[in-house]
Amino acid sequence: MRIRALLIIFCAALAGCRASLPAARAAGEQDAFWASLQRMCGQAYAGTVVNPTAADTGFVGKTLVMHVRQCAPGEIRIPFHVGENRSRTWILTRTDGGLRLKHDHRHEDGGEDAITQYGGDTRGAGTPAAQEFYADAHTATLIPAAVTNVWTMEVIPGQRFAYALRREGTDRRFRVEFDLTRPVAAPPAPWGY
Repeated sequence: MRIRALLIIFCAALAGCRASLPAARAAGEQDAFWASLQRMCGQAYAGTVVNPTAADTGFVGKTLVMHVRQCAPGEIRIPFHVGENRSRTWILTRTDGGLRLKHDHRHEDGGEDAITQYGGDTRGAGTPAAQEFYADAHTATLIPAAVTNVWTMEVIPGQRFAYALRREGTDRRFRVEFDLTRPVAAPPAPWGY
């Protein structure tokens, strides 16, 4: 009887360890990714669109600059400037379940655009180099066509930062890569900040 009770306790403990391993792995992968972004705080980098589709030609030929402008333990703000347009800021936050990406869009007067605060959450551990963010309910309501959006951010320290979008079930793809070997002058504050 005593051996049986010990076996039950052992099995329960083992099951608890197995359940916590994925959460621990996710936290480790996401912590490493977060640390890579934090190390870039204050820096700005120029980028280029890679393999643009017809829907994304508005970025081609424009100066693209991302600026890791604000870093706190639970939030990182990265304005993304397209030419003189300073309306976009990527906001990354930590959540109980992982990481969240939101897109803050502003008008020149600082007011919020009608299409703003869309984005999503991670669904898995990702890797220290890349995290995927799946469209959330707010995004689906705000932009119904974006319900299958998956945004990816990649960081290869000292080499490249990439921001990408894919719309699953379609050929919609967008990717911009930033050269981390050559910091550029920090741009003006984004609109509304």
